Amino acid sequence: QVPPAPRGRIPKDATLKVRMARKLRPKPGTAADSRRKASVDPIFGQIMTCQNGRRLLLRGENGARGEWRLLAACHNLRKIFRHAGMA
Repeated sequence: QVPPAPRGRIPKDATLKVRMARKLRPKPGTAADSRRKASVDPIFGQIMTCQNGRRLLLRGENGARGEWRLLAACHNLRKIFRHAGMA
């Protein structure tokens, strides 16, 4: 059983761990913590496996940046088309 969320201000002498626990225990803190679980890591995995994005073919910082932006744009367009039912 989870104890109720403490009320009042967080003590100034509390450790970082205690401060974070006090922030996350009330309902707004729980909602913020659940938003953190939405990770961007699957996007990188999908680009690497589905679009062969393991290696960038263009050389230099500008070329690599442009190629990565193209891969990201293609990934987003593919998601839009799937969501719209055009696939």
